[in-house]
Amino acid sequence: MPSHHQLHVPLRSNPSSSSSFASLSSNSFVSKILLLLTLLPVSLAAIAFVLQWRGGITDPASLLSPPGSHHFPGMADPSPLSPLSHSSSASDCLNLGRTSSPSFPYYHNWKLDYAANIKPKICITTSTSAGLEQILPWMFYHKVIGVTNFFLFVEGKAASPEVSKVLKSIPGVKVVYRTKELEEQQAKSRIWNETWLAGFFYKPCNYELFVKQSLNMEMAIVMARDAGMEWILHLDTDELIHPAGAREYSLRQLLLEVPGNVDMVIFPNYESSVERDDIKEPFSEVSMFKKNYDHLPKDTYFGNYKDSVRGNPNYFLTYGNGKSAARIQDHLRPNGAHRWHNYMKSPNEIKLEEAAVLHYTYAKFSDLTSRRDRCGCKPTKEDVKRCFMLEFDRSAFIIASTATEDEMLKWYNEHVVWGDKDVKLKLLRKGILTRIYTPMVIIQSLRESGVFSSVIASAPTLSKENFLLSIDSSNSSRADASASLPRKTVRTLESEATARRVLDIESAAFHGMAVPPMSPPEVEDNEPYSHS
Repeated sequence: MPSHHQLHVPLRSNPSSSSSFASLSSNSFVSKILLLLTLLPVSLAAIAFVLQWRGGITDPASLLSPPGSHHFPGMADPSPLSPLSHSSSASDCLNLGRTSSPSFPYYHNWKLDYAANIKPKICITTSTSAGLEQILPWMFYHKVIGVTNFFLFVEGKAASPEVSKVLKSIPGVKVVYRTKELEEQQAKSRIWNETWLAGFFYKPCNYELFVKQSLNMEMAIVMARDAGMEWILHLDTDELIHPAGAREYSLRQLLLEVPGNVDMVIFPNYESSVERDDIKEPFSEVSMFKKNYDHLPKDTYFGNYKDSVRGNPNYFLTYGNGKSAARIQDHLRPNGAHRWHNYMKSPNEIKLEEAAVLHYTYAKFSDLTSRRDRCGCKPTKEDVKRCFMLEFDRSAFIIASTATEDEMLKWYNEHVVWGDKDVKLKLLRKGILTRIYTPMVIIQSLRESGVFSSVIASAPTLSKENFLLSIDSSNSSRADASASLPRKTVRTLESEATARRVLDIESAAFHGMAVPPMSPPEVEDNEPYSHS
């Protein structure tokens, strides 16, 4: 019995030992599970961070949504303070190439290619001598909002090998150089035989540019038709379309909603209102704009006219009659840089109530001297009238030609920079000044995601011989376009000056004078509205 009892002692104590062992095993298992659950998300997050840092993750939004279908935030904000910080660089290439994030959430790649079935197809034509630091942000912003093709008539810096090779490498871009051959072909244009542009012929500076733009627009119409475009706009490279009022922030969506019987869409212009004299990148640093007369109540416009003008010749520094988009159709022609027309009918046009063209005019202090250097007129009140159409341009030219650097900067701050915070806040509350952040956000996102550095890096290297060949190749199709334009026999420009005649197809009812840059309405001395 004792032996039997002793035999069963360990047997009685065994359940307690087994329970303790099971408890320890259970605790160890739970600890491992908890450790695994802790390490798993941390590991996944680390992997995701590494992949994103290396550019290995594509935003699902860009995969699920078609190109151009994203709504960008910040259409307009009444707040007078911008939440965005700014930086600048003295080097154009360094400035365009600086990168803090490799991904841009709205498109698959920097080329921003469009599917062949995207409708409507929109193109922009421009005449420019700007560099990449201005052209690339301008171009890719418009690509983001739905523009598919660009017809660039280049000269000066824009025609240099370093710049033009980059432009030509971008899908949908056609570069046309201003060569002697181009000028000879444009001298044969029917425009020289017509009266609507005759008042601008043989005058220097702005008038010469106005004629040159019209001739380039005429050729761009043919190129646009050959490329299957449906809408064409003429913009300068200091202008951005702001497609407010559409269901999404898209010029394509805006024009898609235009009725089929409309031939031309007018975009009233808003003018940049800079708040500093050291702006380097207007597209990325300027968020405040003065609204167009067409987008303001009459009482508000005239009632605050004095505060809005600030001693300048007019409400806007430069033009106030906007820009326009035309539907590609038979007999389309330019009507100056701001409008389009038709040889066979008066176009049916509409003026948009919310969308605008943002004009970044005199946004940099250096714009004073750069405009001066492009014109050889004498800095006198009489001579500048030959060269410039608008009064502020005349005053700015005289100051830039006669004043010292310090005097120019003082004048710039008095006439261009909005330094009076009280007046600025008052006009923001009245709705005359407005904040528009969307273009700034888009262009900063493009820059930070490496779009500009990518397109620069991917451009081929050209030797001098290949560059000259590329000019001939690039301009070859414009010869065909020029040949497609109806024209009379070749005559010297001097003889044409005394031999103007209107073609039989024209009608005086259809063809008034070209629309020049025009100032907004002024307050007359007997205007009943008072400053408030």
